[in-house]
Amino acid sequence: MKSKLLAATCLFLFIGLSIAGAQSTDKGKLEFKISFPAAVSDHQLTGRMFLAISRTDSLQPRFQVGRYGTQFFGVDFENLQPSKEVVIDGSILGYPINNLKDVPPGEYYVQAVLSKYTEFKRSDGHTLWMHNDQWEGQDWRISPGNLYSKVVKVSINQDQNQSIKLETDEVMPPIKVPADTKWVKRIKIKSELLSKFWGQPIYIGATILLPKGYGENPGKHYPTIYQEDHFSLAAPFWFWDDPKNDFYRDWTSDGFPAFIAIKLNHPTPYFDDSYAVNTANNGPYGDAIHQELIPEIEKQFRCIPEGWARLLTGGSTGGWESFALQVFYPDFYGGTWSLYPDPLDFRNVEGINVYEDKNAFYKQHEWYKVPTINTRDHVTGEARLTQQQRNTMELVNGTKGRSGGQLDIWSAVFGPVGNDGYFKPLFDKSTGVIDTSVARYWKDHYDLRYYLEKNWATVGPKLVGKLNVFCGRNDDFFLNFGVYDMEDFLTKTTNPYYGGSFTYGERGGHGWQPYSDGQLIRVMAEYLKKQGHSL
Repeated sequence: MKSKLLAATCLFLFIGLSIAGAQSTDKGKLEFKISFPAAVSDHQLTGRMFLAISRTDSLQPRFQVGRYGTQFFGVDFENLQPSKEVVIDGSILGYPINNLKDVPPGEYYVQAVLSKYTEFKRSDGHTLWMHNDQWEGQDWRISPGNLYSKVVKVSINQDQNQSIKLETDEVMPPIKVPADTKWVKRIKIKSELLSKFWGQPIYIGATILLPKGYGENPGKHYPTIYQEDHFSLAAPFWFWDDPKNDFYRDWTSDGFPAFIAIKLNHPTPYFDDSYAVNTANNGPYGDAIHQELIPEIEKQFRCIPEGWARLLTGGSTGGWESFALQVFYPDFYGGTWSLYPDPLDFRNVEGINVYEDKNAFYKQHEWYKVPTINTRDHVTGEARLTQQQRNTMELVNGTKGRSGGQLDIWSAVFGPVGNDGYFKPLFDKSTGVIDTSVARYWKDHYDLRYYLEKNWATVGPKLVGKLNVFCGRNDDFFLNFGVYDMEDFLTKTTNPYYGGSFTYGERGGHGWQPYSDGQLIRVMAEYLKKQGHSL
């Protein structure tokens, strides 16, 4: 009798605990329903809908989205009619928190953004839906014509069913291009080569900084410095017409080397910058820059149109570009001073060994695996983001490589076209598994160290003394390791010896450089004088 009573008691307790457990873990359904009115667009749209959730309204939530920023979600939509709703719920991937149901209860400010996509019927036969840059630098948060909602304060209680409606009834305005000044001029041209490739008008341009005395000496021509960088309407070297600006004081001082400084802008449907080379996914940006844009610049401004007089510099993305352009166009340019460049060798791409790792998200050791770090604090060495976190952020920003993010543009530049017309990724952003066939394509086409190793006998004689690289040894994205690999090759070259330089900051992070911009330009001027060219 006792045994039966004990069994019944245990069964009752088990059932009770099960019911209590189910009740304690059972959450309500939280969803956001987002639409746009006919007043802002009377036809159907294709694109991506974003939802930003922030704890403060010191900035609109959309402006708080970023690598270390506030919570956001994104979902694709096709042929969306006015007033029809896009639903963001627990099935939609987010970042940094992946699932909406895991957002803690509390008071939040929310905002929706509708990013429009454009149909591109490319000349290679593929049709793609991408965001068409509107001269904002591939930023869905500010792109002209994109739609956004008002900021709404909400209380989230995951124990209740909540359906929150937002309407993207505001239109982002055109970008304001700064007016030309005595010192700074801007040009923007339609590239026929790129427009043909993409099947849509594609524009490239430049911001030009003129030297002191340019207007007073109409017969004088000047050497040029091409500063490669991300898209920006700012002047080269962040010059602005204000004596409080250190570089302004240098540039306008008596005796300062007289160059024309030029910053090129060449955004693509994938990124705010094309990397300035011809690629299968972006199209002939290298040709467009060298056959269309630079000739137009040299036509409008008094540049010396000779290779010795075209110098290169730039940092990060611009560091890779300035180095790559000198290597791929060795006669067109007279020397590069490349700062903290993106990977010059693909054995360390923000922590990923493209050739040996089987998974981009972790390192596999015999008995254990360790997450691959994407970003570190250059002072303490503390991990800031793993590869999986960084790539999840890009995936929330856009599927099919449309995030406008760093890993996606590298795949677009370095990789082949996939069967669907979008780039074939180096690795799966959900699992991290690396595609070795894509890794081989990267190596054969855009590993700059490997390219020089294969072609040194022919290209080396044209590069003697032209390759100079600066990098911090504690680069936040591990880019110093690609610089080490390049240095290891170049310092062993013979017939000819490369004759350039590598300079390191012992505790320098991403952005480290040994000179101010004014000092760097003086170094360039001294280099030209040693080559027998007076300024």
